[in-house]
Amino acid sequence: MHIIVGVTGGIAAYKAPLLVRLLRSQGHEVACVATRHALEFVTPLSLETVSGNPLYSDLFAPANNRSTEHIALKDWADILVVAPATANCIGKLASGIADDALSTLLLAFSHKPLFLAPAMNTDMWEHPAVQQNLATLSSRGIHIIPPEEA
Repeated sequence: MHIIVGVTGGIAAYKAPLLVRLLRSQGHEVACVATRHALEFVTPLSLETVSGNPLYSDLFAPANNRSTEHIALKDWADILVVAPATANCIGKLASGIADDALSTLLLAFSHKPLFLAPAMNTDMWEHPAVQQNLATLSSRGIHIIPPEEA
Protein backbone atom coordinates (compact mmCIF):
# COMPACT_ATOMS: atom_id res chain seq x y z
CA MET A 1 0.00 0.00 0.00
CA HIS A 2 1.20 3.55 -0.75
CA ILE A 3 0.73 5.85 2.24
CA ILE A 4 1.37 9.57 2.57
CA VAL A 5 2.21 10.79 6.05
CA GLY A 6 1.44 14.47 6.47
CA VAL A 7 3.33 16.17 9.28
CA THR A 8 2.25 19.48 10.78
CA GLY A 9 3.99 21.85 13.18
CA GLY A 10 3.12 20.59 16.62
CA ILE A 11 5.50 19.17 19.21
CA ALA A 12 4.17 15.68 18.39
CA ALA A 13 5.88 15.98 14.99
CA TYR A 14 8.95 14.40 16.57
CA LYS A 15 7.00 11.10 16.51
CA ALA A 16 6.47 11.18 12.72
CA PRO A 17 9.70 9.34 11.83
CA LEU A 18 8.68 6.50 14.15
CA LEU A 19 5.26 6.26 12.48
CA VAL A 20 6.92 6.16 9.06
CA ARG A 21 9.32 3.43 10.22
CA LEU A 22 6.43 1.37 11.60
CA LEU A 23 4.49 1.68 8.35
CA ARG A 24 7.55 0.69 6.31
CA SER A 25 8.20 -2.29 8.60
CA GLN A 26 4.69 -3.49 7.71
CA GLY A 27 5.64 -3.45 4.02
CA HIS A 28 4.04 -0.15 3.02
CA GLU A 29 5.67 2.40 0.76
CA VAL A 30 5.59 5.83 2.42
CA ALA A 31 6.07 9.39 1.26
CA CYS A 32 6.08 12.38 3.60
CA VAL A 33 4.62 15.84 3.19
CA ALA A 34 5.49 18.40 5.84
CA THR A 35 4.50 21.95 6.62
CA ARG A 36 7.12 24.63 7.12
CA HIS A 37 6.35 24.63 10.84
CA ALA A 38 6.71 20.83 11.05
CA LEU A 39 10.28 21.25 9.87
CA GLU A 40 11.01 23.21 13.05
CA PHE A 41 10.49 19.94 14.97
CA VAL A 42 11.76 17.28 12.55
CA THR A 43 14.33 17.55 9.78
CA PRO A 44 13.76 16.89 6.10
CA LEU A 45 16.69 14.46 6.16
CA SER A 46 15.12 12.33 8.89
CA LEU A 47 11.79 12.10 7.04
CA GLU A 48 13.51 11.30 3.74
CA THR A 49 15.77 8.71 5.34
CA VAL A 50 13.02 6.78 7.13
CA SER A 51 10.59 6.99 4.20
CA GLY A 52 13.09 6.29 1.43
CA ASN A 53 11.40 9.02 -0.63
CA PRO A 54 11.96 12.74 -1.20
CA LEU A 55 10.13 15.05 1.18
CA TYR A 56 7.48 17.31 -0.30
CA SER A 57 7.23 20.54 1.67
CA ASP A 58 7.38 23.43 -0.78
CA LEU A 59 4.82 23.92 -3.56
CA PHE A 60 7.30 25.84 -5.67
CA ALA A 61 10.59 24.05 -4.97
CA PRO A 62 12.66 23.48 -8.11
CA ALA A 63 13.44 19.95 -6.82
CA ASN A 64 9.82 18.80 -7.21
CA ASN A 65 9.57 15.95 -9.68
CA ARG A 66 6.51 17.48 -11.31
CA SER A 67 4.99 20.95 -11.42
CA THR A 68 1.83 19.54 -9.87
CA GLU A 69 3.41 17.40 -7.16
CA HIS A 70 0.26 17.52 -5.02
CA ILE A 71 -1.71 15.89 -7.85
CA ALA A 72 1.02 13.33 -8.58
CA LEU A 73 1.17 12.35 -4.90
CA LYS A 74 -2.63 12.11 -4.73
CA ASP A 75 -2.60 9.72 -7.66
CA TRP A 76 0.26 7.66 -6.18
CA ALA A 77 -1.17 7.21 -2.67
CA ASP A 78 -3.84 4.83 -1.43
CA ILE A 79 -4.37 6.67 1.87
CA LEU A 80 -3.17 9.83 3.60
CA VAL A 81 -2.57 10.14 7.33
CA VAL A 82 -1.87 13.51 8.95
CA ALA A 83 -0.06 12.89 12.23
CA PRO A 84 0.08 15.15 14.05
CA ALA A 85 -2.82 17.23 12.80
CA THR A 86 -2.67 20.66 14.42
CA ALA A 87 -5.66 22.93 15.01
CA ASN A 88 -4.33 25.08 12.17
CA CYS A 89 -4.29 22.19 9.70
CA ILE A 90 -7.74 21.03 10.80
CA GLY A 91 -9.17 24.55 10.45
CA LYS A 92 -7.64 25.08 7.02
CA LEU A 93 -9.01 21.78 5.73
CA ALA A 94 -12.47 22.43 7.17
CA SER A 95 -12.48 25.85 5.49
CA GLY A 96 -11.03 24.70 2.16
CA ILE A 97 -7.83 26.73 2.49
CA ALA A 98 -4.90 25.52 0.42
CA ASP A 99 -1.84 27.70 0.95
CA ASP A 100 1.04 25.25 1.36
CA ALA A 101 2.15 21.83 0.14
CA LEU A 102 0.17 19.81 2.68
CA SER A 103 -3.09 21.80 2.62
CA THR A 104 -3.06 21.78 -1.19
CA LEU A 105 -2.60 18.02 -1.20
CA LEU A 106 -5.36 17.57 1.38
CA LEU A 107 -7.88 19.37 -0.80
CA ALA A 108 -6.83 17.34 -3.84
CA PHE A 109 -7.12 14.09 -1.84
CA SER A 110 -10.89 14.03 -1.83
CA HIS A 111 -11.81 10.54 -3.08
CA LYS A 112 -9.52 8.32 -1.03
CA PRO A 113 -9.29 7.52 2.70
CA LEU A 114 -7.97 10.44 4.73
CA PHE A 115 -7.11 10.12 8.42
CA LEU A 116 -6.35 12.94 10.86
CA ALA A 117 -4.64 12.32 14.19
CA PRO A 118 -5.16 15.58 16.10
CA ALA A 119 -2.47 16.51 18.61
CA MET A 120 -2.60 19.75 20.57
CA ASN A 121 -2.94 21.31 23.98
CA THR A 122 -6.09 20.20 25.84
CA ASP A 123 -7.53 23.74 25.88
CA MET A 124 -7.07 23.98 22.12
CA TRP A 125 -8.58 20.51 21.60
CA GLU A 126 -11.66 21.48 23.62
CA HIS A 127 -12.18 24.83 21.89
CA PRO A 128 -15.59 24.96 20.17
CA ALA A 129 -14.04 26.03 16.86
CA VAL A 130 -11.75 22.99 16.77
CA GLN A 131 -14.60 20.66 17.73
CA GLN A 132 -16.84 22.21 15.06
CA ASN A 133 -14.10 21.83 12.44
CA LEU A 134 -13.63 18.17 13.39
CA ALA A 135 -17.37 17.56 13.17
CA THR A 136 -17.42 19.19 9.74
CA LEU A 137 -14.55 17.04 8.52
CA SER A 138 -16.07 13.89 9.98
CA SER A 139 -19.36 14.65 8.19
CA ARG A 140 -17.34 14.80 4.95
CA GLY A 141 -16.04 11.27 5.50
CA ILE A 142 -12.64 12.14 6.94
CA HIS A 143 -11.56 9.70 9.64
CA ILE A 144 -10.58 11.29 12.95
CA ILE A 145 -8.23 9.34 15.21
CA PRO A 146 -8.93 10.91 18.61
CA PRO A 147 -6.00 11.74 20.88
CA GLU A 148 -5.25 9.69 23.94
CA GLU A 149 -4.15 11.17 27.22
CA ALA A 150 -0.44 10.69 27.80
